[in-house]
Amino acid sequence: MKMVALGDVVESISTWKPRTFPDSSFMYIDLGSVDNETKRIKGTSTFLGCEAPSRARQIVKCDDIVVSTVRPNLNAVALIPRILDGATASTGFTVLRPSSKIDAKYLYHWVRSAMFVSLMVKRATGASYPAVSDKIVKASHVPLPTLEEQKRIAKILDKADSIRAKRRQVLDHLDALSQSIFHDMFETCAGDSLVPLADMADIVSGVTKGRRTSEPTQDVPYLAVVNVQAGHLKLSEVKHIEATSSEIQRYSLREGDLILTEGGDPDKLGRGAMWRGEIPVCIHQNHIFRVRLNDDSSVLPEYMEAYLSSRSAKDYFLKSAKQTTGIASINMRQLKSLPVKVPSIDSQRKFVSLIASIVSHKLLVEEQLRSFDLLFTSLQSRAFKGEL
Repeated sequence: MKMVALGDVVESISTWKPRTFPDSSFMYIDLGSVDNETKRIKGTSTFLGCEAPSRARQIVKCDDIVVSTVRPNLNAVALIPRILDGATASTGFTVLRPSSKIDAKYLYHWVRSAMFVSLMVKRATGASYPAVSDKIVKASHVPLPTLEEQKRIAKILDKADSIRAKRRQVLDHLDALSQSIFHDMFETCAGDSLVPLADMADIVSGVTKGRRTSEPTQDVPYLAVVNVQAGHLKLSEVKHIEATSSEIQRYSLREGDLILTEGGDPDKLGRGAMWRGEIPVCIHQNHIFRVRLNDDSSVLPEYMEAYLSSRSAKDYFLKSAKQTTGIASINMRQLKSLPVKVPSIDSQRKFVSLIASIVSHKLLVEEQLRSFDLLFTSLQSRAFKGEL
């Protein structure tokens, strides 16, 4: 299968300066508008020209593909739907407008592939804020079969992806049901005491990639930010890292630990889930906080898992977070200061009992989703190698 530069199969786009039209309103797609898990645009903002962000420049059309040039490992890409035809995208995206040589859905699936992501990660610059340029994206190569074959591949990948999307919808519904029960039982009630999280738990960040050590190491699985989703863990692809015995002892996860990310999309800030011993020995990276409740704590881990997804916790995280370019983050001090509502232990046990069947169903759906993720990744790899 021949390879061609992306720049040779996409068309140029139009740009404008909204501030030259101060009274005109427009829809704006910023970096935080793209859900890097579902690869969809989850929302936009509306601005008057006089209020336009400085990055609001690129006019997008239906079937354009936007590729975030910031933190390419997160692969925040999306296909522009018809409803957003004519919207304005941030210059933090490379906008790929398919020419007649390439199918839009095929191109969309290519920029989601592990091969494309790996290439962008290798070519990114900046240690704390890795990024690529439009030039790098468009200079990368895409396998290009006939247009008929492109459409066939895209149709197969679309179908496989729709199965994964349905499983994610089930998880979302189950999470919403758990939160509804939590809200009715606890958030509508007044009088429960508020206790700083640090008073009831040991909180640590994890191992740092690329660190130097003089001690012997061994290969162990570790959780990265991409593995930690809101209310569940994505364990279809768990990477390994070399760690010393002392690091393994310090950072190994135990059943009942709460795992939270330090940053991400503002609406998913502080996202996390409870570790249920899914992998026998597993540590976590430094961009993930591990919250281990004290033995004498009056809080159950299942209750804490739900509390971290509650409106109260989300409001606290959003208020405390540092936000830049669509990404929000919290630090250790802010997490330790999180005020936790502590109801009676009997109320917590009643809650845990009520959601037990929901948790059981979630675990089953998560296992199914892991299987479908592996299948989808395999199909992607075979498709772009010409083996499908």
